Amino acid sequence: MVIMLDNARHIAASALKKVASDGAYSNIVLNNMLSDAELSKEDKALCTTIFYGTLDRLVPIDYYLKKLIKTPLKKVKPYTLAVMRSAVFQIKYLDKIPNSAAVNEAVSLVKRSKEGFNASFVNGVLRNLLRTETPLPNGKSINDISVRYSCPAHIVSMLIDDYGDDFTASFLESCLEPPPIYIRVNTLKTTTEKLILELSEKGVATKTTKEENALIISGCSVEGLDEYKNGLFFVQDLSCQLTVKSLEIESGSRVLDMCAAPGGKSFTAAMYAKDGEVLSFDLYKQRVELIKSGAERLGIKNILASVGDATVFDNNIGSFDRIICDVPCSGIGVIRRKPDIKYNKAASFEELGEIQRRILENADRYLKVGGKLLYSTCTLNKKENRGNVDWFLSCHKNYSLCFEKTYCPQTDGSDGFYAAVLYKSR
Repeated sequence: MVIMLDNARHIAASALKKVASDGAYSNIVLNNMLSDAELSKEDKALCTTIFYGTLDRLVPIDYYLKKLIKTPLKKVKPYTLAVMRSAVFQIKYLDKIPNSAAVNEAVSLVKRSKEGFNASFVNGVLRNLLRTETPLPNGKSINDISVRYSCPAHIVSMLIDDYGDDFTASFLESCLEPPPIYIRVNTLKTTTEKLILELSEKGVATKTTKEENALIISGCSVEGLDEYKNGLFFVQDLSCQLTVKSLEIESGSRVLDMCAAPGGKSFTAAMYAKDGEVLSFDLYKQRVELIKSGAERLGIKNILASVGDATVFDNNIGSFDRIICDVPCSGIGVIRRKPDIKYNKAASFEELGEIQRRILENADRYLKVGGKLLYSTCTLNKKENRGNVDWFLSCHKNYSLCFEKTYCPQTDGSDGFYAAVLYKSR
C-alpha cells in the first residue's frame, strides 16, 4: 500500500473525490479530514481554498478537461480526476500559485497513490492545458451560461424560466463571489456597540447593516473568538434574521420552530419572545444537540429542543402564537456557501413538494386563530416557494398572505431566500 503525504493538496483532492464519488457533504468531509491532519494554519487555508474553489468552478474546470481528454471524465479514475480538477483550479483561478508548481504537485500526488500509473497522463493533460488557450463560451444558450457561471444546466434553466436571463446571470455571478459572514448580536449578554468595540480591540473588522443587531464580520476565524465561545453572538445570514423579524414575534409569545436545526431562527425568535417560549424540533438527535448546545452557549433559557417529525402531529405540545416552517428544499439560494448543492442529484419537485406541503398542513393544526405562520426556504425555485403558498391559501380560506419577499445576494447582500407570512383569521 502506498503511503500518501499529509499535505494540503492531497487532502483537498481526497475530499473532492469523496464528494464526487460518495455524495458526501462538503463541509463535513473537509472538516473531518482537516481535524485529523497535521497541517499548518497556512496549509489548512490553502486546502480549504482549493477544495471549495474547485467545487465552485467545477463546470468550467470540466469544460477545460473535456477539451483535452478523449476519454469521458466518468471513466477517469476518481482520485486522478480529483487531482486534475484541483490542479486546473489552481492554474486558472489562483494567481499566487505558479503553474509549474500546480502541475508538478498534481503529478507527484498521483504518482504516490494507488493510481500511480496515471502520473504521465496527468502530466500530459496539464501541460497541454498550459499550452492551449481555451476561452469560456460567451453565448446566451443555457449550456454557455452553465459553463460561464459554473452552474449545472438544469438549475440555469429553472432560474431563467422563473426570473429571466438578467436575473439569472447576476445571481449566478454573485454566487461565485466570497459570501459575507453575518452575525446576530446576543442582546441577552451584550449590545451591538459593546461587541463592535470588543472585536475591534482584537483587530476584528465589523460592519453594521440595515438590520438592528446584525453585523458583517471579517478577517478572523469566527469560532476561535472568545466572544463567540462566550455566546456574545451567533452566525446567521441576514436573510434569516429579517425573515424571523417579519413574523412579528411579541414578548410572551409561544413559538414553534418545526425544522429548527442548527437553531439560528429559534435563537432569534427566543430573543423576541423574551418571557415566552420556543419549542424547537428536528428529525435527528444529533441535530437537536446542536440546538441545545447553541442555546446553552448563548444563555438562552426559553428554548426547549426535542426530536420531532414536522410532518406528524403531536397532540401533547398544544397550540402556538407563531410558527416557523423553514422546510427542506432544493437549496439553490445558498450555493455560494455550499457549492456541492449544485451537483447533487436533485430530488424531484414532487418529492420535495409533498414533504413541504405536509409540513404546512401540520403547522395549521398547531396555530392559534389570530396567529401567524412563517413559510420559508433557502431556494429560489418558485414552485417550492410561491407555488406552495398559493396551494395552501387555496385550500385554507381562513388564511391570508401578509408578508412575502425573495432575498437575493445581488440585491440584498444576503443568501437567496424566500419568506412568506400567513395570518390565520378564524
